[in-house]
Amino acid sequence: MTTQAPPTHARPAGAGLAIAAILAVSAAATAFLFWLIYVHPAADQASVSYAFLPALNALLNGLSATALLLGYTLIKAGRIRAHRAAMMTAFGFSTLFLVSYIAHHALHGDVRYPVHAALRMIYLPLLVSHILLAIVALPLVLVTFFFSLTGRIPQHRKVARWTFPLWLYVSVTGVITYAMLRLAQG
Repeated sequence: MTTQAPPTHARPAGAGLAIAAILAVSAAATAFLFWLIYVHPAADQASVSYAFLPALNALLNGLSATALLLGYTLIKAGRIRAHRAAMMTAFGFSTLFLVSYIAHHALHGDVRYPVHAALRMIYLPLLVSHILLAIVALPLVLVTFFFSLTGRIPQHRKVARWTFPLWLYVSVTGVITYAMLRLAQG
């Protein structure tokens, strides 16, 4: 007579370690960005080199938001492969954004909203929410992708319910804050 082991409900091996690594990388990336923006001296104080980077950043954020909305529409229609392609595209645009964002801040440093500009009281809370939710969205995006790519679809769905609106908000507010800053600077 053989006995079967009782079923376990533990996480598959490696999931906890992978999530811990994602959180560590996200924390390190966030710390690096804060150092780069607020501590590191800008290489080009006059902001003449690669002056197109802020507009490129806004474009990449807009493209990411578009791909996210397309991916959401596709998954609601049950088109899993197309959904996956759209989400990979959104991830690609967001990754390119991050590279461009790092280059911009390494060259130009922090760009401040004019003190006496009309929409400053709207811009600053929007920017703060954008920054704080971007910090939260980074590990959520990576965990959501991890669950999807490792076939943990129930976990993927649970996390994606939070990831999608945060990622979309960060992408859209990135475009809005760029537009507001440009309008205020004249």
